[in-house]
Amino acid sequence: MEGVILIIDDEKDIRNLLAKTLEYEGYVVRTAENAKAGMRILGEVKVNVVLCDVKLPDAKGVMLAGEIKAGFPETEIICLTAYGTIADGIQAMKNGAFDYLVKGDDNDKIIPLVSRADEKARLQFRIKELENRMLQKFGFEQIIGNSPFIKQAITLAQKVAPSDATVLLTGPTGTGKEVFAHAIHSSSSRNNRGFVAVNCSAFGKDLLESELFGYKAGAFTGASKDKKGLFEEANQGTIFLDEIGELDLDLQAKLLRVLESGTFLKLGDTRETQVDVRIIAATNRDLEEESISGKFREDLFYRLSVFQIKLPALNDRKEDIPLMTEHFAAQFGLKTGKRINRISKDYSEALKKHSWRGNIRELRNIVERSVILCEGDMLTKELLPFDFEKAKIGGSAGVFDLKEVEKQHLKKVLDYTGGNKTKAANLLGIGVSTLYRKMEEYQLIE
Repeated sequence: MEGVILIIDDEKDIRNLLAKTLEYEGYVVRTAENAKAGMRILGEVKVNVVLCDVKLPDAKGVMLAGEIKAGFPETEIICLTAYGTIADGIQAMKNGAFDYLVKGDDNDKIIPLVSRADEKARLQFRIKELENRMLQKFGFEQIIGNSPFIKQAITLAQKVAPSDATVLLTGPTGTGKEVFAHAIHSSSSRNNRGFVAVNCSAFGKDLLESELFGYKAGAFTGASKDKKGLFEEANQGTIFLDEIGELDLDLQAKLLRVLESGTFLKLGDTRETQVDVRIIAATNRDLEEESISGKFREDLFYRLSVFQIKLPALNDRKEDIPLMTEHFAAQFGLKTGKRINRISKDYSEALKKHSWRGNIRELRNIVERSVILCEGDMLTKELLPFDFEKAKIGGSAGVFDLKEVEKQHLKKVLDYTGGNKTKAANLLGIGVSTLYRKMEEYQLIE
């Protein structure tokens, strides 16, 4: 339900006149003759704006403004004051009121003022909604977007979630694969069990094997006691294998056995370990093509891709950018203690024109940076990086082939982190070993 306008005034003629004026402008209006009735209405319906007399039979409007703001912070209050009580109006503003009007003298200002207060309240309710959604840590509610591509991906994920089917999430880096994996797990019958996420590119082969499958004491130098692997930790729950395309061929064989029989052999053990784990895997590679070329096991590919969901690049769903920008602005505003109430048109337009090679992760980082730099309540174009527009589609940088684009992006991220490889890998959403491999490929290692 859209928010209403509430008029609290003990003078019936004034209540009726204001109500008719606002209803003529298309607003839904409720009225109350005293503070008690007004507070009851506030508890029953969503109120965008309160027009409140500063002198009521059962309360002082100045104090009531503070009470309303304390209980309904998104609602805006305009105080109505008689001649000679302007000081009351000013005090009410200090208590959180949006503005005040002098009865009889400011009739021509009522509609514009209510309009501005209503617009601010609507935005604040929207931010609150996004904040509430953000606090719902998991579930499909956290996936932001209304574009056809993302709706299709959500629909597929919702259909497969209740089953135990293995899921393969594909798409470019930064498109939200782990968010989808969390949502699928949270909507499954395993949601009261563990969700374990591991980035397959973050470890070397031997270390990854011990992390995934564990080992027995004495399996190698330094193995002084038995260690559970991540598959055991995820027993009866879900394990999310990100960047599955980076998995060594030997480990691919071991993973295939888990998929086929639910068993694996720990390092140094002679008896197989049985687990009941749902596997969700993710990759930005074309595993079918790599299976044909021998870089990825064909049998494992077919077992992983029982149910495949492709997540769209941000450039294919740019209509979702404003909604995601609002969400991230609210999220980082909450973290930094700021309330971002507005996003300027030129800021939004710049985001829409940008070529999002880093997808949602890049957008998130850009908005976070903007919120940190913002000194007011509005995100403006000036808060964007100085070279932001140069990277847009068709920009002055010209048309690069894919490898050149990736090379330049890696250079920028490494420059940004001062050469810190771990931080750069985290920002890029890849493992450190993958970063080093790409740096060698593009001759970026000094």
